[in-house]
Amino acid sequence: MADRATLEELVRLQGERVRALKQQKAGAEQIEEEVAKLLKLKAQLGPDEGKQKFVLKTPKGTRDYSPRQMAVREKVFDVIISCFKRHGAEVIDTPVFELKDFDIAGQFDPMIPDAECLKIMCEILSSLQIGDFLVKVNDRRILDGTFAVCGVPDSKFRTICSSVDKLDKVSWEEVKSEMVGEKGLAPEVADRVGDYVQQHGGVSLVEQLLQDPKLSQNKQALEGLGDLKLLFEYLTLFGIADKISFDLSLARGLDYYTGVIYEAVLLQPPAQAGEEPLGVGSVAAGGRYDGLVGMFDPKGRKVPCVGLSIGVERIFSTVEQRLEALEEKVRTTETQVLVASAQKKLLEERLKLISELWDAGIKAELLYKKNPKLLNQLQYCEEAGIPLVAIVGEQELKDGVIKLRSVASREEVDVRREDLVEEIKRRTSQPLCIC
Repeated sequence: MADRATLEELVRLQGERVRALKQQKAGAEQIEEEVAKLLKLKAQLGPDEGKQKFVLKTPKGTRDYSPRQMAVREKVFDVIISCFKRHGAEVIDTPVFELKDFDIAGQFDPMIPDAECLKIMCEILSSLQIGDFLVKVNDRRILDGTFAVCGVPDSKFRTICSSVDKLDKVSWEEVKSEMVGEKGLAPEVADRVGDYVQQHGGVSLVEQLLQDPKLSQNKQALEGLGDLKLLFEYLTLFGIADKISFDLSLARGLDYYTGVIYEAVLLQPPAQAGEEPLGVGSVAAGGRYDGLVGMFDPKGRKVPCVGLSIGVERIFSTVEQRLEALEEKVRTTETQVLVASAQKKLLEERLKLISELWDAGIKAELLYKKNPKLLNQLQYCEEAGIPLVAIVGEQELKDGVIKLRSVASREEVDVRREDLVEEIKRRTSQPLCIC
């Protein structure tokens, strides 16, 4: 029997023979016969116990993203970032938190930042075109005031708050059962809480509760309702009031919120006519937390703050599912033009032209073969979604022009070489979209 080194060489040679037959498009029977010989040789070689085997795994809690997924992900981020910049946002990176003195100059209307956060939220979700959505708003002061007038003990505010926050997922009966059975709230108190937290609506509900004989006597609730009424005035001016719902069950679990809180949910159509659309998951949230920054100030000064977070992973998954359902093709590159050749021996000319395009800021590619067939180059553009082909040919070189081809329409025009960059920019300038 041959030694291991000889067998390894025989396996290598037989493998090359199989690959050569496949490239030559030999008959299926011949290829199968040679593959069988290769497998027989590998069986004689046996397992290679001397080499360490590696198993590649992604770390727990992480995932890999394919080129297609990354293309979608980057465009989602582009929509979000461009929206924030449109509203004057500045970019920061905070690997270290450094305490500094705060200088709050003058007074400002605290509801304007909240209204703008809600406007940004609506702009982002509308731009992403991921379906109908609704933004729920409430105020922690209204929630705390409601608990107080209903008779919830102070010590149970936070735990009852967490139960109320489940109302978007389970029925009131289940929430009440948890309050009474697990958290020890008196049934009659739970019923009074339920009368309030099951309500939702617009500014008319705010006005109604301002006249409520119990809530109107609670200072916290009255302040919160007054601010919400002003907020709805600004939301109307911003043209988004129809996307906002005052929902008394919205609680948000974080204790540092001090005022208005909000959460955006995607809606799915009702199962039957006349029913309300169902929320299928939060995709953005935020609120006011005036006491948080002051915790880090030695003087304990109150610093007004609002903030919002975008659920990028959930949005990303939703966009992916939509594209898959519609079977839409996603471009994985931003290449504007492929530099191609119509005849052989034009590699140097292709390299010269693509270098000119790169230097001018054009996103361009070329196939790495020395003499690729024109048909193969055009097919590559169609598969990759590249919109234009700049074709170098012998006649074009003599005439000082480049043939520019539209992949979609297959129309071709001769463009003077010095005008090529501007023509490519003109043809490929288009608004940002998800797909």
